[in-house]
Amino acid sequence: MLNYLWSGMMLVGILWGAVHGQMAEVTQGALAAAGEAVSLCVTMLGVMALWTGILEIGGRAGLVDQLTRGLGPFLTFMFPGLDKDGAAAKNIAVNIIANVLGLGWAAAPAGLRAMKELKKLQEKQDRKVNEAEGRASREMCTFLILNVSSLQLIPMNMIAYRSQYGSVNPEAIVGPAAAATIISTAVAVVFCKGMERCKRE
Repeated sequence: MLNYLWSGMMLVGILWGAVHGQMAEVTQGALAAAGEAVSLCVTMLGVMALWTGILEIGGRAGLVDQLTRGLGPFLTFMFPGLDKDGAAAKNIAVNIIANVLGLGWAAAPAGLRAMKELKKLQEKQDRKVNEAEGRASREMCTFLILNVSSLQLIPMNMIAYRSQYGSVNPEAIVGPAAAATIISTAVAVVFCKGMERCKRE
């Protein structure tokens, strides 16, 4: 769907430029945007490499395990049927930690691994109760909602974007971003627990 959306927007822009005799400006804009995109990717690659490396060092030093244990009560509250020492819980914790630091790109691999582990658990459960496979479990839905709400106390990616585009105070986004994501995460938690209660009743 996104491919059609972006292709349509590009086509409309080119046709608009052609109709109004501004194809030279369209070409210059496309070339300038391409160069800017490469520059931005290089900047974000550096940020991602730095923080992914820090997460890797933290994992080898045992810091991630300590943070995972610290998130234990929250994980137990949100995922009561999940083994808190299992691979799924650990990957969920790493994903949450990375999101809190505003490292969406670094959080993605842990999120994908967590969803894969949750899918394995769901498939085992489906086989036990002789149900058709392919449906999302409560844990998978809860994790997806929490991941989308994405609590961010330090939005590093946004700070890097603002710095790249010459913001005078790129860190000014920290307060509003923290407030907005705290509210969105609180709403996500209330929604998940509310749906869980409705299902029980």
